[in-house]
Amino acid sequence: MDAKIGVYICSGCGIKDAIDVDALTSLVGDELECEFSKSDPFICGDECLAKIKADIESEGLNRVIIAGCSGRYFTDRFKFGDDILVDRVPIREYVAWSSDPESDIDEIEEVIQELAADYIRMSVARMNNSEPPTPIEEETSRDILIVGGGVAGMNAALASANAGYNVTLVEKEAELGGWSRKFKAVIPQSAPFHELETPPHIELADSVQKHEKIKVFTSSTIEKTSGQPGQFDVTIQNGSGGETVRVGAIVQATGWLPYEPENLKDKYGYGTFGNVITNIAMEEMAVNGKISRPTDDAAPKSIAIIHCAGSRDKEHLPYCSAVCCRVALKQALYIHEMMPETDVYLLYKDIRSPGLFEQFYEKVQEVEGIFMTKGEVVEVTEEDDTSLSITLDETLLGEKIKIQADMLVLATGMVPTTLVDEDEIEEEAETEAEEETPDETGEEGDEKSKASCAEIGAKILNLTYRQGTDLPTLKYGFPDSHFICFPYETRRTGIYAAGAVRAPMDMGMAKNDGLGAALKAIQTVETVSQGITVHPRSGDVSFPDFFLSRCTQCKRCTEDCPFGTLDEDDKGTPEPNTLRCRRCGICLGACPERIITFKDFSPNMITQMIKSISMPEEFDERPRYLVFLCENDAVPALDISAWYRHKIEPWVRIIPVRCIGSVNTVFIADALSAGFDGILMLGCKRGDDYQCHFVNGSELGDYRMENVREKLKQLVLESERVQIDQVELSDWHKIPKMINDFVEEVNDLGMNPYKDF
Repeated sequence: MDAKIGVYICSGCGIKDAIDVDALTSLVGDELECEFSKSDPFICGDECLAKIKADIESEGLNRVIIAGCSGRYFTDRFKFGDDILVDRVPIREYVAWSSDPESDIDEIEEVIQELAADYIRMSVARMNNSEPPTPIEEETSRDILIVGGGVAGMNAALASANAGYNVTLVEKEAELGGWSRKFKAVIPQSAPFHELETPPHIELADSVQKHEKIKVFTSSTIEKTSGQPGQFDVTIQNGSGGETVRVGAIVQATGWLPYEPENLKDKYGYGTFGNVITNIAMEEMAVNGKISRPTDDAAPKSIAIIHCAGSRDKEHLPYCSAVCCRVALKQALYIHEMMPETDVYLLYKDIRSPGLFEQFYEKVQEVEGIFMTKGEVVEVTEEDDTSLSITLDETLLGEKIKIQADMLVLATGMVPTTLVDEDEIEEEAETEAEEETPDETGEEGDEKSKASCAEIGAKILNLTYRQGTDLPTLKYGFPDSHFICFPYETRRTGIYAAGAVRAPMDMGMAKNDGLGAALKAIQTVETVSQGITVHPRSGDVSFPDFFLSRCTQCKRCTEDCPFGTLDEDDKGTPEPNTLRCRRCGICLGACPERIITFKDFSPNMITQMIKSISMPEEFDERPRYLVFLCENDAVPALDISAWYRHKIEPWVRIIPVRCIGSVNTVFIADALSAGFDGILMLGCKRGDDYQCHFVNGSELGDYRMENVREKLKQLVLESERVQIDQVELSDWHKIPKMINDFVEEVNDLGMNPYKDF
């Protein structure tokens, strides 16, 4: 369908003070061949919106350009139907508020006017090379699968079922309850946070098993998970055989395991000294009703508990498990209740009992017979009577002290069930290589080819994804995807992590985690049923189209996709699973042949936008700089900066993109060839304390810079002309300086010699 574009230019919010709005309106009719253009001082007002709707009806408009404030303002007001494309041009933020009319640049008013005109030109180019996206129409399931029947899993199942969704719950043990079944008591969950509470599994399990919308499989595992959100086909294996269910979303709540105490042999004597046990062994004793020394079954007169046994230790677990301190306090309390004559020593580096649990900590402090001392355990030795001597340094007394105890309990940390040791990965890879045969055919062979390059996972979900058999994990084996903005997320769309498999937590937190993950799963089955995606581009109905007849099987798109959207056939041709896609466009940025497009975001669209920008001749001394801004952090950061009237050099033209990973190197080559003097890309900050909204998009953008540098060499251009940097939302006050410093640096190099070609 031919584009019929109406352009509406706002003159309010100081725009008309910086821009000749009438001249801009004339430009649209004289140069850009749109249907018409109009201006209004209050374009977001009801009266103007009514006029726009009337114009759409009477003039048959199918494209509407709103030139005024950022698209992050009044997002719901400028919606005119699914078949009407709308583009918001932020001439307020990018021109009126960020340009300096008192600059010493010659003819600054003309320069600013040209800046505004270029943004209109780019928008028209965008509209002329886009189509209204249509949602995916496929039959999907609204059922939800919960893997793991502990506190998080059962709460997720109940929340989903109570919301009206059919739930399948799979638990590998013979009974529901997880770790809750193995604990004598749990830390207090309600005011005044003084008394230990009964583990919650009995009531939860009863509610789950009686719920008419929940089907429970115990003593069962997942043999295979294939498909995509709304269409996951999951084969459940149990004693009576296998059963395949179709579900729309999955919650993995498979919990945690204690850190392997054998690793603590040298430091604390576990496995060497008979009366050194773990906090898990202490729970088992307490549940059985008797606490005794393993060496002689005698009742201990004193018990020491070492906090952070292996945790916060670069040789073992470098992180804090968040719960161990409160568990130690809990065990000290019930030991005292069961054995009032037994002294309990809590040996801690720090005690972490945050929030209202501080009241629980204070309660334990008051108990006579429970002693707390701060220090670093430097030695554990065994006496002749098999009692233990624990030496502490860095104490509050400023000198070493020794504690004598009949038993020693190690408060070991938590590791997720998704953690896979490197040795196990290597062993598994060797086994698979030996078992793989080259002549496999049929359905199983196809699935094996999809996962033939997959990372070895924990073998819990047994995904048939090309990129892995289980959920990709972060640094310590936790399957979280975005620890800043999207809790419960994983890099597998429609699959959510909950409970201690996601992060160390107590049972109260696990309950809330289960509820949160259930909500995410519900959001997924509902959005997928409408053919739209989940965050961070919530509600996006576009999806990638692959012109596979030109595909060279380079595999860049399948390897770069952070979400496992693409499998591939035995030739390496991508096989899209579109409902897994989060519309980041990273595949578009990866493809050297530019065969991947979205209806409203395509290589041709970006190329035409670049070409639409006015390019002065070399000796006009009016440079041009192109800045690609990630829409997630960089765009809102610049909006905030503009609000505070921070200034940006008027030579800069900004193109927002879905992710810096969606920037194809061809865009940069086109811009350089067109005469742009420099190109800057600003993506999300990455690292341990922040993260790209699309997991590794900004990292991929940086990686692809190697190709850009090669292109610069071919063009005999300086490498400084193309740069990439990182921005987080809180950098709003820095972003103008980042852009202006780049402009100044490249200005010193001189104009792009290709400007006149």
